Amino acid sequence: MDILPPSIVRVIESFEKLPGIGTKTAQRLAFYLLHMPKEDVERFSNYLKNLKQDTILCSVCKNVSEGDPCVICKNPSRDHSLICVVEQPTDVLAIEKTGVFRGVYHILHGVIDPLNNIGPDEIYISDLIRRVPGSGLRVREIVFALNSTMESEATIMYIKKQLTTIHPALLADTQESEALHITRLANGLPIGADIEYADEVTLKRAMEGRREY
Repeated sequence: MDILPPSIVRVIESFEKLPGIGTKTAQRLAFYLLHMPKEDVERFSNYLKNLKQDTILCSVCKNVSEGDPCVICKNPSRDHSLICVVEQPTDVLAIEKTGVFRGVYHILHGVIDPLNNIGPDEIYISDLIRRVPGSGLRVREIVFALNSTMESEATIMYIKKQLTTIHPALLADTQESEALHITRLANGLPIGADIEYADEVTLKRAMEGRREY
């Protein structure tokens, strides 16, 4: 690496910090940019700067957006009584491709993972808890569409416990039609798989076959 100019080395090292990018791939990307027309490289550089400058988190669902609220949260044709809880914004893209879900979303931006020092306060759980009774419309169902991992299971259990403790009337069984239903995706997603890499048919069947948790 010492034979390369520092400017190229810095670009390679930057690419290596991206998930799934090894040294050889980082080198190929750096040299690809080097041979691109200067105008294209400058345009690409501006896109990267605008990525941080022009995007915000939706105050309602915590999805990445250029406006607040995001296009899904402000869409009156969506069912705002049905909230799908996902781990990352990329999971929203995967579910939207199926075309079967017409509710709204809540993005946690992670799951509870004590081994990596990620607790409930490090992700957007409290925002979901506050959102359930404060949305202006009675939430009738929360669908958990998290990855099939032990950390996800622990996160679902924690959120359900919080909802039961803070909003016990919402989950009361005395009036089944008025109770808040907590469901999760059905079989179709293999254990350990990431939602964003699942095919559309698998996601569609999982969403249609969700069950009580």
